Amino acid sequence: MAIDAATVRKVARLARIAEPEERLEPLARELSGILDWIEQLAEVNTDGVEPMTTSVAMKLPLRDDVVTDRGDPARVLSNAPKSDKGFFVVPKVVE
Repeated sequence: MAIDAATVRKVARLARIAEPEERLEPLARELSGILDWIEQLAEVNTDGVEPMTTSVAMKLPLRDDVVTDRGDPARVLSNAPKSDKGFFVVPKVVE
């Protein structure tokens, strides 16, 4: 897929990026190269390849699920600038 200077100009305007005219053509070539590379990747056969979230196989550390007394509410609220009936009071942010 080829990108021309007019497309780069339009995308730059939509992204609110100021690019001088002399940079539009080199950017168009760079972006076209990137898209060509992505098209090349689409040709790779990935049948039977498991999806992965990381390149390193590891197990996440887990902590024991232990029931606690959840702390002392009076101590937790002692640092609050304002509290009411055991809850933090904050300014209204939704109208």
